[in-house]
Amino acid sequence: MKKVVNNPEQVVEEMVDGLVKAQHQNLRRIPGTTVIVNQDAPITDKVGLVSGGGSGHEPAHAGYVGKGMLDAAVVGEVFTSPTPDQVLEGIKAVDSGAGVLLIIKNYTGDVMNFEMAAELAEAEGIQVEKVIVNDDVAVEDSTSTTGRRGVAGTVFVHKVAGAIADSGASLADVKAATEKVVDHVRSMGVALTPCTVPASGNPSFTLADDEMEIGIGIHGEPGIERVQLQPADKIAETLLEKILADKDYIGQEVAIMVNGMGATPEMELFIVYRQVEKILEDKGIRIHAAWVGEYMTSLEMAGFSITLLQVDEELKNALAAPTAAKAFD
Repeated sequence: MKKVVNNPEQVVEEMVDGLVKAQHQNLRRIPGTTVIVNQDAPITDKVGLVSGGGSGHEPAHAGYVGKGMLDAAVVGEVFTSPTPDQVLEGIKAVDSGAGVLLIIKNYTGDVMNFEMAAELAEAEGIQVEKVIVNDDVAVEDSTSTTGRRGVAGTVFVHKVAGAIADSGASLADVKAATEKVVDHVRSMGVALTPCTVPASGNPSFTLADDEMEIGIGIHGEPGIERVQLQPADKIAETLLEKILADKDYIGQEVAIMVNGMGATPEMELFIVYRQVEKILEDKGIRIHAAWVGEYMTSLEMAGFSITLLQVDEELKNALAAPTAAKAFD
């Protein structure tokens, strides 16, 4: 294992410290926690937005903290949910009296710990709502979920929630907008190589040099099949076939995200996007906008995911709204 770290047991602490130092004019850290907060939070009369999860998915989630997106991100250990007390600190830090929305990826630990934190916050008089993202079409009831996993589509949820909250909308209206995204977003990924959690020093799974895993999870959870390595166009076709079988986007307008898993060059991601656009246009699916890059990674895993979001005028305006979050462009 080769990694640019000091003590493998301290990677999250040192990462959070470095991240906040690099953006000290925009972000702050709640002392004694790994909670990263927008310097301006809480913002008077604005719904607070909190997301988070295990480390190893950078820039998710701290890269999406800033005006126009999240107010706070709660950072757990690598591929491990943050604890309820940390999530509670995030909720309290962003509450201005207008309520707080929790954006949760559908993993058992995340759902349990964020819901526990919500109960603790409500006991302190804070109004809390939640939305659970489950955009991965690959598998149901995986090794770490009941129902579908939450993956890169979560980034679109962050963006829409941030724009709607910044407009002065109520907690109920912000939640309704994010639930619309969850209803209309679908994702699926592929891995070409495993990743290695620093503390273990071992790959999270194994793949032969000529193999790839279709439908992999962002923590290395199994997909739907392991097959021989295929050309980029064929991989894109395989992933889109599954996505389009799950939701009918024909005749609709979509936003697209081709998301790198951590070790896939942009060259390869744009090759994939080229085929994604061709397939969608051939099927009569109109393209509103596209994002190509690394938005939710899996350490140094090679591979990518494709996300489609059906958009209407509200969602198009929200996606186009300005944000100071460094990782969304």
